[in-house]
Parts: sequence; C-alpha cells; structure tokens
Amino acid sequence: MTIITSKANSVVKKAKKLHQKKYRKNSYLIEGWHLFEEAIQAGATIETIFSLIEHAEKLETYPQTVFVSEEVLLDLADSQTPQGLVAIVKKEEEQVPDLASGKYLFLEDVQDPGNVGTMIRTADAAGFSGVIVSSKSADIYSLKTLRSMQGSHFHLPIYRIAVETFIEEAKKGNLPILATTLSQNSKDYRELVRLENFALVMGNEGQGISPFMTEQADHLVHISMKGRAESLNVAIAAGILMFYLS
Repeated sequence: MTIITSKANSVVKKAKKLHQKKYRKNSYLIEGWHLFEEAIQAGATIETIFSLIEHAEKLETYPQTVFVSEEVLLDLADSQTPQGLVAIVKKEEEQVPDLASGKYLFLEDVQDPGNVGTMIRTADAAGFSGVIVSSKSADIYSLKTLRSMQGSHFHLPIYRIAVETFIEEAKKGNLPILATTLSQNSKDYRELVRLENFALVMGNEGQGISPFMTEQADHLVHISMKGRAESLNVAIAAGILMFYLS
C-alpha cells in the first residue's frame, strides 16, 4: 500500500491550496473524524480523504482514500493535532434564500472566523432556519471557521449574499429585521413582542451594524448590561438573543 511522504506530491500540493480562499471555489478541506462523520451523515460528497495508514481498516469502504505520512498530514491540516484525517469536500451550490418565513441569523461583515463559526453553531442549537453571511464576512469554509462550527453547516443552510440583497429579499418576504445596536433608538431585547418569523442581524466586531442596516431595520435592539463593560463579544450577544427569541 502506497504512502505519500512528500509535501511536493502533486495531489498534496493541490489539496494544500484549499487553505486559501481563492482556491475554494468548488471544494474545501475538513479536518478530524468528527467533521468527517458529520459530512458522511449529511450525504456530502467527499472527493479525497487523506489519512494515516493506521486507519486503513476504518476507511476500507472509501476508495478515494490517500494514505500519507504524519508530516504530510500535519502540513495539510490547520491545527497541530489533525486527529489522523483531512478530507476534501465538494461545496454545495449557493442560492438566494426564500425569506417569506423562518428564523434567520444575518451576519453583517463579521470578520473573525471563530465568531462566525460559533454563531452558526449556536443558530443550529437554537433551531434557526438558516444563517446568512454578508459578502464581506469571514469565509465559512476556512478551517478555523469550520472548526468553530463543528459540523453545523451540515445541519442548516448557510447563504452568502450582499447586504443589499438580504434587505431586498427580507422586505420582499415581509420578514421583520431585528438589528442589534447600542444607539439611543434601540430597545432592550426583553421588551420585544415575540415573533414567529424574523431575521436577527449581528454586526461587525468593531463597527457594529452599518448605517444602512440601521435605516432599514424594523426593530433596533440591545442587551442591557449591569456591569461596567462597554459591550459583549458578538458571538456571546448572538447566543443570548437567539435563545431568547427562539
């Protein structure tokens, strides 16, 4: 059984390119057994599996498996402990969501991959219908985002569209937009009338929501704080709001 030991191998070099966003047009990398099992359960198309020879028996039903040395696997992985497996998964075609009903989370230009992944995972846990990320938000297919999502992108739909398109589709579907902001015009989230359908908007870590979003939102909301901190981490705030609203 052949084991690839060189990082210069053409198959390895092609896979390594998927660390860069510009090459992730049709596929992306996942790392570790948990995400691999989530992908299999979701029926995702696994194009190539890179693994250590010690896992040969476990992967005998997957002819797309390529066995590599520990050094090569570590080079393909993003973490220092890749857990014996890295795989290439085919991306699903992105569509514009139908925003006529449902509970959606919209991330407006959220930059940190960890925050994006954590909020998608929380939306999954809170039973949201889907997550929409703006065109300037962190890439959901980076290994850091995927690690934070823990497979939640296999459980609920995730869309990437421009802010203007999101507003247009929400207005078209009469979907109320709840935008988080600390402005004087916002109200404490506990004062909101419960809604069956809505889109919750979380803004950029440093700038918050855009002026355009402030103008277009149906409700501006905030989380009142008893302590002296000026603000909450965006992922923490999103978790509080999503579980309250759901």
